[in-house]
Amino acid sequence: MHGYNNRFSDAVFRTAQLVHDSGAEVTPILFTWPSRGSVFAYAYDRESAILSRDALEYLLDMLARDPAVREIDILAHSMGNALVLETLRQMAIRDRRIPAKIDDVMLAAPDVDVDVFANLIADMGDPRPRFTLFASRDDKALALSGWIWGSDARLGAIDPKTEPYKSELAAAQVNVFDLTDIKSEDAANHSKFVNSPELVRLIGDRLATGQTLSDGRESVADRILGAAASGVGTLETSVERAEITGVEAPTK
Repeated sequence: MHGYNNRFSDAVFRTAQLVHDSGAEVTPILFTWPSRGSVFAYAYDRESAILSRDALEYLLDMLARDPAVREIDILAHSMGNALVLETLRQMAIRDRRIPAKIDDVMLAAPDVDVDVFANLIADMGDPRPRFTLFASRDDKALALSGWIWGSDARLGAIDPKTEPYKSELAAAQVNVFDLTDIKSEDAANHSKFVNSPELVRLIGDRLATGQTLSDGRESVADRILGAAASGVGTLETSVERAEITGVEAPTK
C-alpha cells in the first residue's frame, strides 16, 4: 500500500523492488489509490485514500474467502497506513470481526496521529491481526505532516522507548522497530524501510515461513546487527532494538 505523492508507475516500481529485495515466495498484490502524484496535493491525497476504503475492503474480503489463500500480510507506507487502519476498523464494525486470514499488518512510517491509531486499534476488538510498527524519529516528511495537522505525535516518528508510547504499544501488542539509527539515501528519511534491501529481505523471509517479526529469541534488528558486523550488506550503522511485546510465532 503506497503513500502520499505516488503515481501508479511509482507504486508498481516500488512493489517490484520489494518483491525482488525480499526474496519471499509469496504472491504480491499491489493496491493503489488515486494519489495526484504532487507534493502540493497532500489534502487531495488524504481524501482520496480514505475514499478508497470500500475498494480495499472488497479486495480483502475476496482474498479471505478464497480457499487457495492461506494468509494475508499487509505492508503499508506513509499515508497508506491511514487507509489500511480505517479499512480494518470498518471491517471489524461491519462484520463484527476481521477475517482471521489477515495475519500481519506492517506499518512503515505511518502518517497517522498516535491517538487516532489507539482509537482505531481499540475499535477493531479481538482477535485482530498482529501489528508491527517501523518508526524513525528523524523522519522529516512526518515532521512536516505533524505541522500541517497540528499534531506533535505522528505514529511513524515517535520514540517507542519513552512513555506513554512504550506502555501503550505494549498494551496493544504492537511489535516496534526503531529505525532512527539507520542511514538512508532518502533525504527526508521517510523511506528507510524500502531503501534497506537487507531489512526487506529479512522480513520477507520471516513472513514467507509464517514467523512473527520477533519470536522472543532473535529480532530482525539483531540479525541486521550481525550482518553489519560481518561486513555484509549496505547498512552503515546499527539498529537499536526497541521493546518487543513477545508475541509468539503461530504453528503452521
